[in-house]
Amino acid sequence: MKQKIKIPVDGVLQYLSVWNGIFNLTPMELKVLSAFIVTDDLLGSDDLCCYSNKKATALSLGISDPNTLNNYVKKLKDKGAIIVNKKRYELNRLLNTNNTNIEIAIEWS
Repeated sequence: MKQKIKIPVDGVLQYLSVWNGIFNLTPMELKVLSAFIVTDDLLGSDDLCCYSNKKATALSLGISDPNTLNNYVKKLKDKGAIIVNKKRYELNRLLNTNNTNIEIAIEWS
């Protein structure tokens, strides 16, 4: 039996929170990832975690040294929220805020 559930979201942070059961991100990791996504959308970079994005993201979060974000980038990568593809950081496809229609099948074993 198929069930459909519509989840209205208002903003990137709320969108990420919907998926957090899969990625198990801390509140600060969610906040950092959300800021990276918003920054990347504004700057239009092809690398989510490039230095210019880190600099702008750090500024938006009130972090004085952009290199501080390297710890979060590693944690986000380890948890699968971001992936490295051809030496560039990309958002996991599930977390792409441009996705408007996602189906999840849950199978009990």
